Amino acid sequence: MITALKVRLEPNNKQLSKLFQSAGTARWAYNWTLARQEENYKNGGKFIKDGDLRKELTQLKQTEELKWLNDYSNNITKQAIKDSCDAYYKFFKGLSEKPRFKSRKKSQPKFYQDTEKIKFQDGKVRLEKIGWVTLSETDRIPENVKHTNPRVKQDGLNWYVTVGIEAVQEPIELTGESIGIDVGVKDLAICSNIEKPYKNINKTKKIKKIEKKLRRLQRKVSSKYEKNKEGRSYVKTSNIIKLEKNIRKAHKKLDNIRTDYKHKVTTEIVKTKPSRIVMESLNISGMMKNKHLSKAIAQQGLFEFKTMLQYKSNKHGIEFVEADKWYPSSKTCSECGYVKTKLSLSEREYRCEYCGIEIDRDRNASINLSRYKVS
Repeated sequence: MITALKVRLEPNNKQLSKLFQSAGTARWAYNWTLARQEENYKNGGKFIKDGDLRKELTQLKQTEELKWLNDYSNNITKQAIKDSCDAYYKFFKGLSEKPRFKSRKKSQPKFYQDTEKIKFQDGKVRLEKIGWVTLSETDRIPENVKHTNPRVKQDGLNWYVTVGIEAVQEPIELTGESIGIDVGVKDLAICSNIEKPYKNINKTKKIKKIEKKLRRLQRKVSSKYEKNKEGRSYVKTSNIIKLEKNIRKAHKKLDNIRTDYKHKVTTEIVKTKPSRIVMESLNISGMMKNKHLSKAIAQQGLFEFKTMLQYKSNKHGIEFVEADKWYPSSKTCSECGYVKTKLSLSEREYRCEYCGIEIDRDRNASINLSRYKVS
């Protein structure tokens, strides 16, 4: 089983410049590949393989115009071309949307490192043509193991290195219990084996205080942009740059709190050692179309929650099951099995018309999910 590890980098000023330049090189190679594929398609040509494009770029590196590419690792452009070709191929197979050109201002700065060239030693990582960069955590990534798919990326504030390593599955003695988990906006998760639900952390004072600060900063920076407007263009002053950095910090703090909470909840669920975990299938894109709930759903991070629960279950040998999206977990009575024809979102209590039981709607759904049978 491959486990991903992510550690923050602590580069000096010279290394920081090299990191941004390497990310720019990867973005250029990705866009160049996409442009070549689209041009070729318009002229009636077949899909160009990434190997052919790499050979073409190697020849172009000899020209005066593109000789600057030789200052950066060849593996950066090689992988960017492969990523771009994969994205374009998946689009034609109907597996994904049409790939877009990466913007210098909007796209995330990131690039690839070769598995043979990257080295971890004494709390540092060796990045090709950048040098030894200090890691914020010295013992997080083991040194003498095989590292897969190393990537270096920035989140708007800090640079990180991510690698995959082979992790041994940890066998644990399971209880034989099947638990159902119903997720939502009111509460993050309601488990069939636990009475108390896992609350929505976005309703806590801590989160609301940071969000209030964020809104104040956003109003402030918007006002400064208006004051420094020259014609149709906006002038970015040093004060605006400082405010935007504080905005990124606030966003990062919110993201860290939410991610940490999801990790704690999923770990706690897995530590109950059930033999099976059943969770409803999530149509996140469909849920996001509801303008009244889209913000709350995005803040909950339900897809991330499911992903965490899934890989932690697999790690401990717990069966993870996704119930069919048409399975009536909320409409079915957990006591007698009666299925309601209609159940509005405003009905938070499930009242069975057949046996008369009254139970919390989400708890009722979690109990039904725990009994779900795969067809």
